[in-house]
Amino acid sequence: MPVRADSLTSLTRGAAGEPEGLLVLFHGRAADEGDLYPLLDLLDPERRLLGVTPRGPLRLPPGGAHWYAVREIGYPDPRTFSETYELAGDWLDSLFAESGLEPGRAVLGGFSQGAVLAWALALGAGRPRPAAVLALSGFVPTVPGLELDLEPPLPRIAIGHGALDPVISVDWGRRARDLVEGAGGDVVYHESPVGHTIDPAFLRTLGPWVADAVPGDPS
Repeated sequence: MPVRADSLTSLTRGAAGEPEGLLVLFHGRAADEGDLYPLLDLLDPERRLLGVTPRGPLRLPPGGAHWYAVREIGYPDPRTFSETYELAGDWLDSLFAESGLEPGRAVLGGFSQGAVLAWALALGAGRPRPAAVLALSGFVPTVPGLELDLEPPLPRIAIGHGALDPVISVDWGRRARDLVEGAGGDVVYHESPVGHTIDPAFLRTLGPWVADAVPGDPS
């Protein structure tokens, strides 16, 4: 049976008119679908895109929703990550089908665990390529069974990471940048003297980046 786009609880922000693309933001550990919802208007102030913020399917300590169990930074727990990756991939495919929007007109983004999932869904072998990836304070995961496809053309990439991040070291952001640049990717990289958080100054620069990644409706 196909997985419907309501298989994950989510919030939806409609476009001002007929949506020209899709903006999906995955929250971080122990948060929920409301956490990144306010960023939809910051990233897409003209409301050209259909915005969706899903909730992680797992309930784990210390509470809130999670995308996977934390085992080691850089290396998510294989069982929980693989199950979520399959579920989220089916959910995203159903969202494409139900909205009538092509994967190539989607921006996938996230913070912390959500950035990890966005990387996997955007670069996982066999997955449809989105227009762009916005990875905030995350890492490209290494998980048994997850094969990355780094063949060009890659999606546009924007990476933001705090140089003082005590949870996911800034080295992981730099590694992700080097990985995609080494594969010929178009990368915007922002590093700032903050901890495990989203730098508002970087967010303010990303509206035009999102608009460029999903240009006007080709029809």
